[in-house]
Formats: sequence, structure tokens, C-alpha cells
Amino acid sequence: MSAKIGVITFPGTLDDVDAARAVRLAGAEALSLWHADEDLKSVDAVVVPGGFSYGDYLRSGAISALAPVMQQVVEAAGKGMPVLGICNGFQILTEAGLLDGALTRNEGLHFHCTDTYLEVANNTTAWTTEYEPGQRIYVPAKHGEGRFQADAATIERLEGEGQVVFRYTENYNGSINAIAGITNSTGRVVGLMPHPEHAVDPLTGPSTDGLGLFVSAINAVTAAV
Repeated sequence: MSAKIGVITFPGTLDDVDAARAVRLAGAEALSLWHADEDLKSVDAVVVPGGFSYGDYLRSGAISALAPVMQQVVEAAGKGMPVLGICNGFQILTEAGLLDGALTRNEGLHFHCTDTYLEVANNTTAWTTEYEPGQRIYVPAKHGEGRFQADAATIERLEGEGQVVFRYTENYNGSINAIAGITNSTGRVVGLMPHPEHAVDPLTGPSTDGLGLFVSAINAVTAAV
């Protein structure tokens, strides 16, 4: 039986269809989850995709973090379910307390839309085992609030415990230590600002480098069966 990966849609989500396509291309079944759902439909993993949920009112991801479906995601993540937050999804995971730090306005207050190289800093998470340490992957990025920030003690812990997963090779948004993505202490929850779901097919993306995240998750959940 194939793995089932849920993809959440909030009001204002833009990249749920792309994330579901990436899940299917990786070889899993993609299930749609709605922000008001109170169960996760027995999925094996969850993708919180990008967009501008609730119009980014109050603070990016702040309202979505309180949605009924996120209450279920927090509970499932606590039991070890793999969760991936992409762009606005990363913001939502920080607001929900599943990941450390915060995503703030880019340096210079510019919105960046560019294809960018990321360096894989940790290939042992549920979402990165298909990569090699130090490997560079080429994926699109598009955000105005992607500057990763945290207090000095949190940064020291993230670095010291290997929880930095991706780094920018060109740190255009001013993130501390060029951090583009992190994981929680279990390595099952990962968030990153760039968009691997847009780099899964040479017809529509700059590469197929992003597919490895979704294949890694499938391997993680099937290995646990």
C-alpha cells in the first residue's frame, strides 16, 4: 500500500496543488486536507504548503496556526508523524510552536522571487535522506518574510544539535547564519522557505532537485510500517 501524504489548504493557500503533484510524482497518494478539518484522514505525513494564508493578516501564519487542522497536526507531530512546512507553511509551523525561531521581513524589505541554490546541512531528517551532506539543490524561492531570526541561545542550540537543515548559498534575505530551513529535535518536522514542490519536473521547474524531500518522507513512513 502506498504512503498517504496530506496537503493542507487554508484560505489564501497558493501552492497546495503543486505540493500534491510533487507527492504523486514521488510515488505517494496525495490527500487534500481543509483548514477546518478536525481529523487527518489517516495520512502518514503532512505538507503545510506555501501561499498567503488568511492574507497574512496579523502576522504571517499566525491565524493558520490556530486552525482546527493544525491542532491535529501538532498532536500527530508529537507522536512522530513527518510534517513539512514550505514557505508560508514554515511560518505556520513556527507560529504553532512546532519549530523554533521566526520568519521576519527580508533584509531591505524586498520581496524575492528567484531560483536559488541551497546547501543540505542535515540529511538525516525524515525529509532529507535522499540527499548527501553538503549537496547543493536548485529550487525556486518567493517570499517577502523569509528572514530567519532567533535569539542567540536558540541559534547556538540549533547549530550545536544539527537542527539546521538547509542554508542559502546566497543569503539574499539576511537570515541568521544563512539558515533556509530547520528541523525539530526529532528530525521529523522540517520547515524551509524555498519551494521544493516547484522543482520536481524539468518541464515546469529549474530542476528536479526538490523531489528528494518527498521521496525521503515516503521512505521514512514506509520504513516505520
